[in-house]
Amino acid sequence: MQKPLVSILIPFKDTEAFLTECLLSITNQTYEHYEVLAVNDRSTDTSKVVVETFGKQDSRVKVFDNNGHGIIDALETAYEFSNGQYITRMDSDDIMPPNKLQVMVDALLENGTGHLALGQVHYFSDRGISNGYARYEEWLNRLTEKGANYSEIYKECVIPSPCWMVHKEDLERCGAFEPNRYPEDYDLAFRFYEKGLKCIPCDQVLHLWRDYDTRTSRTSEHYAQNYFLDIKLHYFLKLDWDDSRPLVVWGAGKKGKAIATKLQEQSVDFVWLCDNPKKIGKDIYGVRMQHFSVLDKLNNPQSIITVANEQAQTVILDYFSKKGQNSSTDYFFFC
Repeated sequence: MQKPLVSILIPFKDTEAFLTECLLSITNQTYEHYEVLAVNDRSTDTSKVVVETFGKQDSRVKVFDNNGHGIIDALETAYEFSNGQYITRMDSDDIMPPNKLQVMVDALLENGTGHLALGQVHYFSDRGISNGYARYEEWLNRLTEKGANYSEIYKECVIPSPCWMVHKEDLERCGAFEPNRYPEDYDLAFRFYEKGLKCIPCDQVLHLWRDYDTRTSRTSEHYAQNYFLDIKLHYFLKLDWDDSRPLVVWGAGKKGKAIATKLQEQSVDFVWLCDNPKKIGKDIYGVRMQHFSVLDKLNNPQSIITVANEQAQTVILDYFSKKGQNSSTDYFFFC
């Protein structure tokens, strides 16, 4: 049986300090039937030279200039030249463990189309990892171990952008990299979810994720919180909202207010709850703030929770449990 060709899409911009280590981790893979499609997104350093040097030594490594500008255009450019039956993405500043491609290929071969191969991730940094990133890593890996990634998709991006692999026909069915919506990895995760691709459980760390101050996800405006909220609400209203049921927003903090504003812009009615006695009974943006006990008077409501405090989330979960309500159907945590 001929081994499937894997196309590895790599946008890069000014990552000369990390590209050699990244490319070496690819050329050292135990699975060797792949092609690298690296796209230069207007680098001002020697990044392109680094990739071209690898390409001269290994014909599987190919370099192109971005047809447009930014990560989405770079991914589209790479995808345009791809020939693989399987598609995956890699970040130019990260590292692949030697067995990454083999594990993911084996998972897709075993499960067939309609499935998404994933791997657990590990953050690393010269200065150490912040508590926030450590918690994100633990949360993401817990979901990936069970293949339960979609169960908390409205909290954060549940599909690690450089650690998935999919049949090309499935990626096409999901729209590939056509939507010009950032964060592009989160948007793609929702489209995987929308089209019903099943996440294959994985208990192995298959990606080493580098953190540093100038990483794109830290510096680009496209990864600011308002972009994440836009995507969450867009797909909630498209995929999971039942407009025959009352919609409830929990929380009147920054995220709650942002969600309320966006709902009003789309003429979506909602009940707004909070536990702050100073706000209950007052109007914010023309909506009366109410105590959560009002839920008892609503007929089969759906809830968006924007409350970030963990203790408060526990209380809310306990409330839903006693009411017999279910996650991803009756309530959705947006943080």
